[in-house]
Amino acid sequence: MCGNNMSAPLPAIVPAARKATAAVIFLHGLGDTGHGWAEAFAGIRIPHVKYICPHAPIMPVTLNMRMNMPSWFDIYGLSPNANEDEAGIKRASENIKALIDQEVKNGIPSHRIILGGFSQGGALSLYTALTTQQKLAGVVALSCWLPLHKSFPQAAANSANKDMHVLQCHGDADPLVPYAFGIQTAEKMKGLINPANITFKSYRGLPHSACPEVRVGIRKKKGTFDRGVPSEMLFASFCVFTGNGGCQAIHRKAASSYQRRMNTSVSAHLININRVL
Repeated sequence: MCGNNMSAPLPAIVPAARKATAAVIFLHGLGDTGHGWAEAFAGIRIPHVKYICPHAPIMPVTLNMRMNMPSWFDIYGLSPNANEDEAGIKRASENIKALIDQEVKNGIPSHRIILGGFSQGGALSLYTALTTQQKLAGVVALSCWLPLHKSFPQAAANSANKDMHVLQCHGDADPLVPYAFGIQTAEKMKGLINPANITFKSYRGLPHSACPEVRVGIRKKKGTFDRGVPSEMLFASFCVFTGNGGCQAIHRKAASSYQRRMNTSVSAHLININRVL
């Protein structure tokens, strides 16, 4: 999907149970694939929503001693001042925009498409939403950061998505993408889009992984996704991992050796993602 369009297999797709009138495009994290997320969405899908979980291409990642693994772009370091793979980020973003364009051609209006992701995938989803000319329904950004944040002006008044809804979630015990990065990203986003449309949820004790259970109770938040047309965002309440054995992790079959060694493999969140009505 990114870098070289031929370097990754076709996305894992959970088709709509009836005619698709909305879509969720969800991007996995470093070293993972889209299969685990597709399996998770299949269990909680909304009948008229199509779920698309693309796979990142295999590439050497500087952060991991140049080992080859699925990655949307190269990562040089985890510090706030680390250099970034600007060309790779922009190339990956263009490929995700092409995927959005394809769904529009398939008959799903862009304002009924939600973009989301975990970790590196969440970072790419935020960057793509802020740079695309397609008006999106919103973004769900889990345990991530805003890439190339210094390239954005304080106010993106001309952005097609200046009024989009953003749900950002981050664990306060995250050792890989520090909680402070999530806070800083949320503050930066408030200067780029309508701050009233940004929801930041923190999770006590949650590291760079999550219990895949979704609590039965789902909060409803009223919003508008397109020029005053009323809609509803269903925000899932994630179970917070407490270490008491109360949560069973669903490990992705395709989890990379890097993630296993680091003991930070991303579990497949069962997230009943924002419902596009």
